Amino acid sequence: MSLKAFHIVFITAASALAFGFGVWSLRAYSSADGLTQDLCFGVGSLAVGLGLLVYERYFLKKTRNVSYL
Repeated sequence: MSLKAFHIVFITAASALAFGFGVWSLRAYSSADGLTQDLCFGVGSLAVGLGLLVYERYFLKKTRNVSYL
């Protein structure tokens, strides 16, 4: 696996983890005993996930001519 392919897999997994944690935190906030920090963690994680997707798109455009092998 090339460094480019590993980077794409890693960034995709990191963004999926960030979105998953964000949804989990927002669900915890909406429960009966939700805390303000759950809301902050949820919104922050969703922002990080979005930022990772923007970075991945930039990375793919930048390395368009580099092979996956």
